[in-house]
Amino acid sequence: MLIRLQKYLADNGVCARRKAERLIVDGRVAVNGTVVTELGAKADDETDEVAVDGVPVKKREELVYIMLNKPRGYVTTVKDQFGRPAAADLVSDINVRIYPVGRLDYDTSGLLLMTNDGALAYKLMHPKHNVKKTYIARAKGAVSPESAGELRRGVFVDGVKTSRADVDVLKTENNATTLEITITEGRNRQVRKMLEAVGHNVISLKRVAIGDLDMKKLKSGEHRRLTDEEINYLLNL
Repeated sequence: MLIRLQKYLADNGVCARRKAERLIVDGRVAVNGTVVTELGAKADDETDEVAVDGVPVKKREELVYIMLNKPRGYVTTVKDQFGRPAAADLVSDINVRIYPVGRLDYDTSGLLLMTNDGALAYKLMHPKHNVKKTYIARAKGAVSPESAGELRRGVFVDGVKTSRADVDVLKTENNATTLEITITEGRNRQVRKMLEAVGHNVISLKRVAIGDLDMKKLKSGEHRRLTDEEINYLLNL
């Protein structure tokens, strides 16, 4: 796509647009080896080579933010030693390499964010930022008010007590309980282990939201790019 040369320089982190205009006027910018001094000049951000003072401008990688509704039976690791299908297979149409933000285990479905923005991924995964993750769990047996209270206050998982959680019992039928559980940590298989700690094995587990971000009408296996509003929300969490 053709864009103004000063925007090309600014977008790729060379300098601000006003300073870029001065570089162009001073004859310090070349496109495909030809010095350009006109402020109206344009460059193709995909094919042209732009240089400042003879040094090629390194194009900044496009930051991509994807929401995927991961089906059960997919791993979130980039490579799997057992050859199981990976979440990355479902976003093969994205032309830059992106990585899952955290993990959803093989048997867990739901909202998975994928990006090449390492700073955002770190923020969303680190416990100190207290980013909420909400799950719908279906567990064996009738979860009592006492057990739900234990989950809210924290239970011991792998020898360490979990932080407080929001727990709502949605329904109990057919010897199974459906719960909505919101946590701010991200330990390995945490929700499953929390329920096991109070005597209830998980039948199914789905992540439905990260913060206020949910999948809405995204079907299982489908993905979409986040909107600017959603990206800004995550950046400002």
